Amino acid sequence: MLAAMYIETVPNRSSPPAILLRESWRDGTQTRKRTLANLSHLPPAAIDAVRRILRGEALISADAQLTIERSWPHGHVAAVLGTMRRLGLETLLGSRPTPERAHVLAMLAARILAPASKLATARGLDAATAASTLGQELGLEDVDADALYAALDWLAARQAPIETKLAARQLTDGTLLLYDVTSSYFEGHSSPLAKLGHNRDETGWQPQIVIGLLCTAEGCPVAVEVFPGNTSDPKTLASALTKVRDRFRLTRVVLVGDRGLVTTARITEDLRPVEGLAWITALRAPAIRALVEQGALQLSLFDQHDLAELTAEAYPDERLIACRNPLLAEERARKRAELLDATERSLAAIAAATRRARRPLRDAARIGVRVGRVLGRFKMAKHFLYTITDDAFTYARNAATIEAEAALDGLYVIRTSVPADTLDATAVVGAYKDLSQVERAFRTLKSHDLDVRPIYHRKDERIRAHVLLCVLAYYVVWHMQRALAPLLFADTDPVGAAAQRRSIVAPAERSPAARRKVARRTTDDDFPVHSFRTLLNDLATLTRNQVRLGEARFAQLTTPTPLQAHALALLDVRL
Repeated sequence: MLAAMYIETVPNRSSPPAILLRESWRDGTQTRKRTLANLSHLPPAAIDAVRRILRGEALISADAQLTIERSWPHGHVAAVLGTMRRLGLETLLGSRPTPERAHVLAMLAARILAPASKLATARGLDAATAASTLGQELGLEDVDADALYAALDWLAARQAPIETKLAARQLTDGTLLLYDVTSSYFEGHSSPLAKLGHNRDETGWQPQIVIGLLCTAEGCPVAVEVFPGNTSDPKTLASALTKVRDRFRLTRVVLVGDRGLVTTARITEDLRPVEGLAWITALRAPAIRALVEQGALQLSLFDQHDLAELTAEAYPDERLIACRNPLLAEERARKRAELLDATERSLAAIAAATRRARRPLRDAARIGVRVGRVLGRFKMAKHFLYTITDDAFTYARNAATIEAEAALDGLYVIRTSVPADTLDATAVVGAYKDLSQVERAFRTLKSHDLDVRPIYHRKDERIRAHVLLCVLAYYVVWHMQRALAPLLFADTDPVGAAAQRRSIVAPAERSPAARRKVARRTTDDDFPVHSFRTLLNDLATLTRNQVRLGEARFAQLTTPTPLQAHALALLDVRL
């Protein structure tokens, strides 16, 4: 006979119930029980202690010290990993779980949480030196930098299928695609990709790479390509077209690119021969000036409206949409005046140097070098007339060129092959302005949010994999920012914002709700408004703690604050 002891509460009519210590056992086919003691006189805490002992729990003395042995930031990890799982990043990278896939997921999350070198990332995953719960959540221990480099090589080999899956998720025939390029500086000279070229990072003395990014109309990344640093912008266009047509199998696409990318030569050689491919771009200033001189574009068109559609013989089978923005005109006039004044001050200093009594500046070549440096710095050479001799330098503003340029201030012309029954003039201008979404992606990639630069990798494929890793991280950030928009400075009322805008040519306006949120620095629910980075930092204060109480050890999360709970709910993440 094997008896089991337990505590039973027995009702006692109008009296308090009886608390009985009993035991039960099997006698053949019957269950028998008997009372061992009446515990009704004991306090509730003592009764609960007896009940826990009977269940086999270990009791700890009230004098035992509670100690938090270790604490790891966890809330931001849960937010990022939860979003990655919701987006299906695992299946995007590969259908089978492999160590390389786990390492790539870890690098993706780490790039969002705290971008760092691969060595620092490996240390942050290691159990002994972990900076967060990322390694615990992904089941990674004893990760070294070599394993992360191997995972980068694994990722580089899978770029094509990853981009194809991304395109299948987000693109359909007839879709509108945004394409733009940027550069990122490089540390070292070991890679053939690292070349000196047109530098957008204002570090002209360093080699660089060129990055071409393809996005949806909303700015969500689809594909990326890395080119040598001396590649001109228009030459990158062919690679994007190849991906769209051959890899993504799209038969009808509208490609939007800026005036420096989609040039007349590229339109003639690359775009027009492709059936089903339409495009939207803009004219350069000399082309706009030619339209004005030929009479095809008359400034009187803008007396009543800020947008006018026109045709010109130089652009057959194309639509030209001229826009004039008075605010943009004022800003360009202000900048030109400042640049002219700054240039004139520097030129005046050179002229004074040729006239000074002691050690005057002499020799036409030396004077020319200094003048060229000034004109190149401020980009104002076209607006100055000057004469250089061996012992003198004179200059004057070129009023004719200044007036000619001022006449076109605030004026830009959109050029497109899209038929009017597909996109009207307003929609075409809006599509071109959507290129700001790609510029926003570049700002996020190159800022401290993702830190794509500087690049230290030596192998070309690892450079490409590093850039792809950062773009995939931006894919996650893009979705997180949209979900967290109510807590960020972002405008969550596009209808209200559109109602504030006088026309598509005018600058975008915030909705009343967004202006109220910015002014108060709080949401309508009285949560503080954050940037994406500060909100991640706030989530990081939700920690996982390793607790010791007596001889017992267990893990416990801190209680989320109302803000943290709301942010996780917006991301559809459960702790």
